Amino acid sequence: MITRQFGIPVTSPGAILRREKDLGTPLGLETAEMLQRGDLVQDNTIVKLIEDWLHLHGGYGFVFDGFPRTLPQAESLALILTGLKTSLDAAIWLDVSEETVRARISGRLQCRTCGFTTSVDSAQFANRPICPYCEGRLERRSDDDLGVLQTRLREYNTKTQPLAEFYGKMSILRKIDGNRDRDAVFADISRIIEDKVPA
Repeated sequence: MITRQFGIPVTSPGAILRREKDLGTPLGLETAEMLQRGDLVQDNTIVKLIEDWLHLHGGYGFVFDGFPRTLPQAESLALILTGLKTSLDAAIWLDVSEETVRARISGRLQCRTCGFTTSVDSAQFANRPICPYCEGRLERRSDDDLGVLQTRLREYNTKTQPLAEFYGKMSILRKIDGNRDRDAVFADISRIIEDKVPA
């Protein structure tokens, strides 16, 4: 949605790693099992992927979804951005309850081609699970189960939660209530981006 509205490239480590798996690269095959279990891939691997992606796509702005997830990743990103003579304008933090996370994960559909995400509850996709943007097939992710979710939530509480303080000290943390519907959350994200993107 961000790319379509603002023309800013968006990626996530998960999307990069799923593409590597689909391409059959050694990295993709090596990390596929870790992702299946819900484990976090080693920081240095993720940082290298993001650095490579930034060199290819980050020249005129970027948005990361789910990165950084650890303090070492955040510190590495700061060093990379310093080397590229740029900085983060905002770190958007979606506050979402565990109950909401469970409900969304259990019904998530994702386009394997472009990454568009929706819900099995969306009437629009109930009978024809086809992406409205690229005509790719909408399907459940293989790592979307409650056991994997429990692992992810533990990882979040121990490794990701400290980033709120890290970005808060930099005065770039922007918290949004992520328990609301997609349009309300996206409207808040859009306002933050509009405030940062030059007209």
